[in-house]
Amino acid sequence: MSLSDQEKLRYSRHLNLPDFGISGQEKLKCAKVLVVGTGGLGAPLLQYLTAIGVGTIGVIDFDIVEESNLQRQVLFGMEDLGKSKTAVAITKLRAQNPFVHFIDHNLKLDASNALEIISNYDVIADGTDNFPTRYLINDACVLMGKPNVYASVYRFEGQVSVFNWRSNEGVLGPNYRDVFPIPPSPGMIPNCAEGGVLGVLPGIIGSIQASEVIKVITGIGVSLSGRLFLIDVLDFSNRTLNIKRDPKNPLNGKNPTIKKLIDYDSFCGINNVSNDLIDLSPLELARWLREDHDFQLIDVREAYEFDGGNIGGQQISLAKLVEFLHLIDQNRPVVFLCKSGKRSAQGIENILALGAKYSNLKHLKGGLLAWKKEVDPDLFLI
Repeated sequence: MSLSDQEKLRYSRHLNLPDFGISGQEKLKCAKVLVVGTGGLGAPLLQYLTAIGVGTIGVIDFDIVEESNLQRQVLFGMEDLGKSKTAVAITKLRAQNPFVHFIDHNLKLDASNALEIISNYDVIADGTDNFPTRYLINDACVLMGKPNVYASVYRFEGQVSVFNWRSNEGVLGPNYRDVFPIPPSPGMIPNCAEGGVLGVLPGIIGSIQASEVIKVITGIGVSLSGRLFLIDVLDFSNRTLNIKRDPKNPLNGKNPTIKKLIDYDSFCGINNVSNDLIDLSPLELARWLREDHDFQLIDVREAYEFDGGNIGGQQISLAKLVEFLHLIDQNRPVVFLCKSGKRSAQGIENILALGAKYSNLKHLKGGLLAWKKEVDPDLFLI
């Protein structure tokens, strides 16, 4: 697929690079890359993949833009609050580079759709922040024979690697399960919403992730396949760990035991609790409060969020919920809430994953954002 004169002008700084040139740029133009997640990592990753001229970019996310995203997700602004992340991202990216074709996957990637979606792309870039989806992406990539460019961030630290990539010499590199064979217990490692992340860190790691995508597509340089790069931006220390394929990995060898996608929530110890059993609508919670219903209300947001605006109850952050399990009543209904409903639902899953015998746990559906919309529009939220 040749470059137009306008594309040659746009990508002229690439065309002048040794060992890259027109051939490298044409490889980018022919490539199809799927970016899973449009958050802190996905935003810079998408912007650079668009700028460099990847021909087709698929964008997967089912979330909406929230104000707390703006500290690190530089693709979004105040005018985008409440809108679909994929729709906003693609609109802005198209304006950035009209030569790129975008595919909007405004959905949740799961075992029912992953293989079909991933089969249409050459390279998968994992910008997610939860373990079930990371294992799902890894297994789907192995089953479909696709390279998985992985990155993650937490507080001040980031890591990047390239999984399941077959080198030009035909050597297949390790995959995610070779590095992380067993997922951590639910709640042991908080996500960004719970543990925080330095705003510039996803930009740094997302840019490194983009450079690895370029290397996989064009064949230039030496990729991070077989290596895990780690960095701590507090002191800018970094190290690179060598990793190998593990013969005990259920995806490896001539007779792998994982031959199809599995239930990744269960694999990661997360209970699939029926939403009908745990959801409590804002109007129903308002009625409970109005009628002095006997229940315990727990706000799992951080203390600063709670202090910024709340509807009462006890504040126990999601990261500390398991530690303070003894404070959760077993003899009356317990309602968890947060800003959007994600952390409160995760809190219930974390508690049940420990084997705790609770049958009285509910969470505010849609969180305080839904409460603000349906009950109290004057509620201030951070």
